[in-house]
Amino acid sequence: MAKIRLDKYLADMQIGTRSAVKEYIRKGRVRVNEAVVKSPEQKIDTETDTVLYDDKPVGYHTYEYFMLNKPQGVVSATQDTKEKTVTELITEKNRKDLFPVGRLDKDTEGLLLITNDGALSHELLSPKKHVETYFAEVMGKIGQAEVIKFKEGLVIDTEFTALPAVLEVLSFDEAKNTSRIRVTIHEGKFHQVKRMFEAVGSEVLYLKRLSMGTLVLDESLAPGAYRRLTEQEIQMLKETRNIKKNG
Repeated sequence: MAKIRLDKYLADMQIGTRSAVKEYIRKGRVRVNEAVVKSPEQKIDTETDTVLYDDKPVGYHTYEYFMLNKPQGVVSATQDTKEKTVTELITEKNRKDLFPVGRLDKDTEGLLLITNDGALSHELLSPKKHVETYFAEVMGKIGQAEVIKFKEGLVIDTEFTALPAVLEVLSFDEAKNTSRIRVTIHEGKFHQVKRMFEAVGSEVLYLKRLSMGTLVLDESLAPGAYRRLTEQEIQMLKETRNIKKNG
């Protein structure tokens, strides 16, 4: 990686704002390779230089990847004046520029990738590579007729016909008149799963995303909990991107 300024290095790692870290540097609170540095402009090699702030090491993380089990009641955004955001749930982050890859509705739960890797996000959301699987509880009895409609490409309205999707009926609760289903879609239009079931005369009562691309929700994560992606999970996402790009 190219060298970056010391003040940017510290600001990226959330030591403070750019102006604040400049003051910390000028006051001698920062050392680089054991030597006190008072110039915010000094260039740092993020791979070889050792940076300490108040005698504590500050490692540089170019990219971070988190798997969040998004709970209901939280919005898929980086900032919101009224609602709690998904990035606020990630408290053990090093970067300040994290964002959610794609969106889940406020009342939808499940897998959400939080990262600052814009290139990977773009690839995962590309129409040619987009694939998501959801679990849902919906009103009424869903049967073979609906499975076929989803498979053929469901007409949502005069302006939108969904791409072919795989609908699997898991069970039917006769007492509640609800069906439990799993559906895999290849696009991420606004309220898509909800609109698809409305188009067949049903209503989504509960919705949870189970997977996105090769990334599968860790079921040990309670709603609101998160963990860093494993190296294998990151590599699989990147390999899928490269395979599809070259294929």
